[in-house]
Amino acid sequence: MKIFVASAWPYVNSVPHLGNLIGSILSADVFARYARMKYGKENVVFVSGSDEHGTPIEIEAKKRGVHPKLLTDQAHEYDKKLFLETWKITFDNYTRTESEVHKEFVRSFLLNLRKYIKVEEDEIPYCEHDKLFLPDRFIKGTCPYCGFEDARGDQCDNCGRLLTPKLLINPKCALCGSKPIFKRTKHWFFDLSEFSDKIRDWISSSPYMPENVKSVALSWVKEGLKPRSITRDNAWGIPAPFEGAVNKTVYVWFEALLGYISATIEYFRKEGNEEKWKEFWFGNDVKSYYFIGKDNIPFHAVILPAMLMASGEGYVLPTVIASTEYLLYEGQKFSKSRKIGIWIDEAKELMDIEYWRFVLIRLRPEEKDTNFTWREAVRIVNTELNDDIGNYANRVLSMVKRYFGGEVPNPDESVYTDDDRKFINEIKEAPKKMGELMELGKLKAGTEELLKLARDGNSYLNLRAPWNLIKTDKQQAANVLYIATNSLRTIAIMMYPFMPDHASKLYSQIGLSGIQNEKWDNAGDFAIKPGQKIGNVEPLFKKLDLSIEDEFKLQEEIHRKLEEIRKKIEKNRPELLR
Repeated sequence: MKIFVASAWPYVNSVPHLGNLIGSILSADVFARYARMKYGKENVVFVSGSDEHGTPIEIEAKKRGVHPKLLTDQAHEYDKKLFLETWKITFDNYTRTESEVHKEFVRSFLLNLRKYIKVEEDEIPYCEHDKLFLPDRFIKGTCPYCGFEDARGDQCDNCGRLLTPKLLINPKCALCGSKPIFKRTKHWFFDLSEFSDKIRDWISSSPYMPENVKSVALSWVKEGLKPRSITRDNAWGIPAPFEGAVNKTVYVWFEALLGYISATIEYFRKEGNEEKWKEFWFGNDVKSYYFIGKDNIPFHAVILPAMLMASGEGYVLPTVIASTEYLLYEGQKFSKSRKIGIWIDEAKELMDIEYWRFVLIRLRPEEKDTNFTWREAVRIVNTELNDDIGNYANRVLSMVKRYFGGEVPNPDESVYTDDDRKFINEIKEAPKKMGELMELGKLKAGTEELLKLARDGNSYLNLRAPWNLIKTDKQQAANVLYIATNSLRTIAIMMYPFMPDHASKLYSQIGLSGIQNEKWDNAGDFAIKPGQKIGNVEPLFKKLDLSIEDEFKLQEEIHRKLEEIRKKIEKNRPELLR
């Protein structure tokens, strides 16, 4: 089985915030780490890249009097370093839309769709103040369906309906706020209507696709799929490959979606195995997982599969499109201009990055918008990580040190109690249950299985009380600590996708090494043998030194720290990201 993992490509005109991160890149990384353990490293490819074309970058470059690529070069390298080094994201290839491999592939792919492409004149919104044609997303106004006053020209974030700039009530330029005019211009359109039945049949019959994704895609089909413009009148982008398309570039959404394929091609080309990319895009033994925010569902569940179908090449369609709802910050939307939220280069100054990784997955908005609060973040770290997992590990290993000289004791299965057998069964089943959830893109639900095993371990210790048994029945104490120590190995493996360094630390305290080479299907095995020498035992986690008695004071303290951090960090950001 080959597993293809992708995260939505972040646009480089700003540093991603925590909501961006959990919606795509962090979620994809957690799944990719799990998949490598489950299916083998050689059978998993994880890609993404910087989305760097389009109007916002072009405008910013004009303001600064520089070429757009100068700005995107800096921003790409800055973001890439944050992902790889700070957040420990394990991309096989983090590329960019300025990659020559990408540009070459996009042009070639679109030429193969000519059967479904037609040329039409269209009235495109034009801002007389800014002197440029405006992409759909740069038109804002009131949604004609639900009345949402901040809808974009391509889609309403409130009701999810597909829009066009002409449908908006009181349309305005998102750059300057002036009312645009509509100018006639020639464009190349991809006829989505040709694929209505195929999209409906595919998405309806999928046994793995989340219901929110199915709902949005089927809603689009029901409303009637219409031709979508592939070209734009922007200068900054990939030149359109069609005959007569002078001064036209490819619409960023069409090219970014094709970036998943080009990134795979580029990766294997660099590896010196040019044709291996096909193993992850063709055939019946491929599963593909896309991690995105809910506003990107239509592009991944309708436009991408339609393009893949139109190619006639037999590309594998998405298996799971794991879409998150919005993560709010203290009840409000993230906003750079209003300084609401936390950006990924600021977060490391406030809390251990692996704590962040776990907290964000625990708050992952899988079914509805979720509110990040510092009170909840502190609770997750201090209670779930420190008390549930860390305290359990410390209790078990300290007793092995104290009662059995630091060696895993020899059990006697013939005198196992019902409580012993019950907990053994839980240890064996926990990775299976978590794996089933991970396969559906339900990462937050997966952490529940991890925490349940740790909590059940603590309950098991309290029930069997080896500190008393050691005085009256040493063999029973040995049985308990043998079983409990093996449960820690299982917990470490289950924790690895979320917190690789802390999982490795726990693994080392048990006396083992090389957790990244463990196989998921063996996570519930009793692989620790009697006589195994455990390592140095020390607290796995540290409680956050933040008072939560007064939530208002807690917020004030965090915001004060954040202001200090921002003054320092913003000076070091590339020009485009300040």
